[in-house]
Amino acid sequence: MKLTLAEPRILKESISIISELVTETRIQVDENKLEIIAMDPANVAMVVFRMPSVIFAEYNVEGEEIISINLNQFKQILRRSKNKDVMTLEKDKNKLKIVLKEKSTRTFSIPLLDLEDRQQKIPELDFKAKITMASATLNEAIDDVDVVSESVSFATQDKTFVVTASSDLSNAQVVIREDDDMAIHTSENHKSKYSTEYLKKMILASKLAQKVSINFSNDYPLKLEYLEKDKMSLSFILAPRVDND
Repeated sequence: MKLTLAEPRILKESISIISELVTETRIQVDENKLEIIAMDPANVAMVVFRMPSVIFAEYNVEGEEIISINLNQFKQILRRSKNKDVMTLEKDKNKLKIVLKEKSTRTFSIPLLDLEDRQQKIPELDFKAKITMASATLNEAIDDVDVVSESVSFATQDKTFVVTASSDLSNAQVVIREDDDMAIHTSENHKSKYSTEYLKKMILASKLAQKVSINFSNDYPLKLEYLEKDKMSLSFILAPRVDND
């Protein structure tokens, strides 16, 4: 396996974001794509990341390769990459070799791990509400309600997307109306609650895509999807928080 990227920024940023949720993972590489499907250790959130083969300057893989690595180690090396670097990833026996080349050539290697040979399956979910909006707008809404509570509610109400949070003494509400920059697709109102801590890690993907797709239903898992056509897709599935009262 040998993969070469003329612009390593997308992989660099994506691995940095994924490592906020997952420490060790399997990376699957086949003739069409590089893919990560992983659960966080608490089994609360899933990450689905794909980079198509067309984004690579060189893409040489026979059949399918599975490489299991520590993402924190990988992230530290990717941080050393610069915008003009050409990055090559190569499987070398029991190690992953990373070469960064511009004026100088820098070579790093990290050990491959022996993780349990069990591929994560993406759950089949039927979302009743779908919202497409600027990723920066979602970031601002999460930042606003984060000052109040560790959980946040997403709701659709009469062509608006409502983000709320409350504690014993405080409340916060952000109402975002449908316009040219935001589309709401649902036939009825829906509401579900999620962890602000997890959301704050997921919305870091706004660095990669200007738009985000928000999918949920009543008391149902959330799917956030960030997509840059022919470059990458990064999705998160987050379990809902259900009140016990």
